[in-house]
Amino acid sequence: MREILIVGGGYAGFCTAWGLEKKLRPGEARVTVVDPRPYMTYQPFLPEVTAGSVEARHAAVSMRRHLRRTRLVAGSVTEIRHADRTVTVRPADGADYALRYDTLVVTAGAVTRTFPVHGLDRQAIGLKHVEEAVAIRDRLLTAFDQAASLPPGPRRRRLLTVTFVGGGFSGVEGFGELLSLATAMLAYYPELSADELSFHLVEARDRILPEVGDGPGAWVVRSLERRGGHVHLNTQLKSAEDGHVVLSTGEEFDSELIVWTAGNASNPVVHNHTDLPVDGRGLVVVRADLRVGTADEPVPDAWAAGDDAAVPDLASPVPGAHTVPNAQHAVRQGRRLAKNILADLRGRRVRDYRHSSLGVVATLGLGRGIFQYKGIVIKGFPAWLMHRGYHVLAVPTWERKVRVLAVWLTAALFGRDLVSLASVQDPRRAFVSSGEPSRPGVERAVRVRS
Repeated sequence: MREILIVGGGYAGFCTAWGLEKKLRPGEARVTVVDPRPYMTYQPFLPEVTAGSVEARHAAVSMRRHLRRTRLVAGSVTEIRHADRTVTVRPADGADYALRYDTLVVTAGAVTRTFPVHGLDRQAIGLKHVEEAVAIRDRLLTAFDQAASLPPGPRRRRLLTVTFVGGGFSGVEGFGELLSLATAMLAYYPELSADELSFHLVEARDRILPEVGDGPGAWVVRSLERRGGHVHLNTQLKSAEDGHVVLSTGEEFDSELIVWTAGNASNPVVHNHTDLPVDGRGLVVVRADLRVGTADEPVPDAWAAGDDAAVPDLASPVPGAHTVPNAQHAVRQGRRLAKNILADLRGRRVRDYRHSSLGVVATLGLGRGIFQYKGIVIKGFPAWLMHRGYHVLAVPTWERKVRVLAVWLTAALFGRDLVSLASVQDPRRAFVSSGEPSRPGVERAVRVRS
């Protein structure tokens, strides 16, 4: 059988494999997906995972459950040698090995872009994976518990200070959702007040949400500031050493939680470890039909889509424009890619990828959102409903749609779940320390309470 190898199991990779499974004839080809994670993360749900509006596992789609006729390889591709039709796979445990293929699909996705900021690698958390969203939520809930037991002062202020760096969709949505959660939690912490919350959104440009117009972007800033957030435009993070935030404007403060959402960078394996053609940004050069190469020099048996591919935007009036790296394009590119690979296998004509944007929509916290389609702008609760409606339809598989809807319905009836499970990040601590005697101060506190 012909071997179809898909590098990366994100939106585009998962949807490509899913589409091929449905249409491949028995014995026609075998599909293999290589990815270090056994699930596809639906990233638009991550801000709601941080706020507890979506259960963490529901933002991930199990590949083994839904790709039952696809071979799944747990590992990372470290090198692509298309001239030899091989990739190098690095498993979680064991030595690297080569994997051969006949047809290659590169959907490795982008990685978080970072800068050499002091302390960033030791203090910040990204917002690109489910594990990061869960850690952000647990860190905030734990900080509230600790702050409630402390008297007013520097330590308490630090625990109640949150900093997001990056004013794109991930940053703004995560900031708005976490601010909404923190404000709602005050009802359960009478020891704390709204004046003690300090939420900062830092953006290097003069505006946030570049995908929306200037007017709607300015409205989002005003909306966040009315809710108590501090939006720092034209500002860069200079240092985060030991949680002490230093901004380019000279402002300084201590922050218990720092979330880095300052854009994406090309995947290192695509940028540095492949013989496929890449552009100046480190993205795979593809044609409009998603085949790697150019109209004059196509690369045989190689395809690419998603965030690591420079896909021509045929719906854009701007010559030479490329599709923006978002879920709306990645899911549709994956579907088109599956159809084109099948057509190519069977000697039929492949079709170009073309998709006109359906508009942009963002959540700004529970009951708040913004939507823009050309000159149409919708704000507030209707936009929030549109955000939820669109993404519950877009998330792959009916099983996940039903689970997400069930969580939303439960939250509408009973409110948010405010339980922190931060201990899962160090699950052996309680077991290892179970035989150790309590500290004298802790023993005295226990006797006083009893």
